[in-house]
Amino acid sequence: MALKECTKKEEANSYELVVSVDGETFEKAINAVYKKQVKKINIQGFRKGKAPRRIIEKMYGTEVFYDDAMQDCYPDALYDAAKEADVKIVAVESLEAVEAGKDGFTFKAQVVVEPTMEIDGYKGIEVEKKSTEVTDELIDKEIEQVRERNSRLVTVEDRAAENGDTAVIDFEGFVDGVAFEGGKAEGYNLSLGSGNFIPGFEEQIVGHKTGEELSINVKFPDEYQAEELKGKDAEFKITLHEIKTKELPEVDDEFVQDVSDKETLEEYKEELKETVAKRLKDEAEKDVDDKISEKLMELLEGEIPEAMYENQTNDMVRDFEMRLRSQGMDMQTYMQYMGMDVNALKGMYRDEAEKRVKLRLALETIAKKENIEVTEADLDEEYSKMAEAYKMDIDKVKEAVPAESLTEDVKVQKALDLVKNSAVIK
Repeated sequence: MALKECTKKEEANSYELVVSVDGETFEKAINAVYKKQVKKINIQGFRKGKAPRRIIEKMYGTEVFYDDAMQDCYPDALYDAAKEADVKIVAVESLEAVEAGKDGFTFKAQVVVEPTMEIDGYKGIEVEKKSTEVTDELIDKEIEQVRERNSRLVTVEDRAAENGDTAVIDFEGFVDGVAFEGGKAEGYNLSLGSGNFIPGFEEQIVGHKTGEELSINVKFPDEYQAEELKGKDAEFKITLHEIKTKELPEVDDEFVQDVSDKETLEEYKEELKETVAKRLKDEAEKDVDDKISEKLMELLEGEIPEAMYENQTNDMVRDFEMRLRSQGMDMQTYMQYMGMDVNALKGMYRDEAEKRVKLRLALETIAKKENIEVTEADLDEEYSKMAEAYKMDIDKVKEAVPAESLTEDVKVQKALDLVKNSAVIK
């Protein structure tokens, strides 16, 4: 396989590649297609799946297997041609066979390639670091959160419902006087002020007392997930059975003994100081990394193909789908439950996808400018880390992760380390 011609088109990052595939490679592909398809072919005088290739070609033409064989050849041929042309293909817009025969075939490919970018000013980036001071206010806030987690609900009988209470209710909803599906429940625990129900619902329960029966009127949002209820006026008939309020434990030594392995409040506060200090340190370091990344994206110059954003978005959606499957849910069920389609799901990931693409390009550009190299020792170290992290044999890791792709990842990480080490942290 060889690159015959590489022509840059007027559109940014767009090329036309003319690629030839030699006769030996094409012949192997044709024979592989024949072996796969012959099982389905009936030729009089031969058992099904046993007709010789020459007989099939004589009956249907010598080119009968060409299209499928060319399809099988395209990926490797394009990869080799791109490598020869020193470009990275990010999208294939079209493929067109020019000529084909026993000596091989030639095709044209319209492709979008990874852009050549520019970046300057990446050394000495100034970043302000977040405070890591552990204050009394932060410790008090931590304790309040622990109190919230250890709170209990107690029944209130001497007052009306307030925001923050939990109301135990029966309810049934009606649109135009007709009950609608999914609009009825009994003994439902509703946290007032949580915003879990449609606007106006929780607010109209506030002020009512245990035992009351009431009707409230609300309007479903125009963007509500159930199509038949969007923008509709509804009436809910409600019975308020019980009002519960949150009771927080007293902060004393007994509380400390219940929530930790410490004996006294002072010991517990000292432990919290260490925990909070570590968290603040980690958050500050991540914030520095985020600010450096944002600056690198700002410094990056060049036109990025839309296909790169789309590819990254699709990768993120596929990763999400795999996580769903690991939890026993399929993508279709999830989207139905959330009332969204594939485009809406992609929209969720679009901004993050753009950031990932820009940051990666920025670091790749820096790696080229700095002539960053990756040694065998570097690769061995990364493979060892991966083997340990995934509890796999290192040879299995090497089979799963090609050295070429790992090399690019290590270059990017070295470029990021270079930028971070030169940054001015205030």
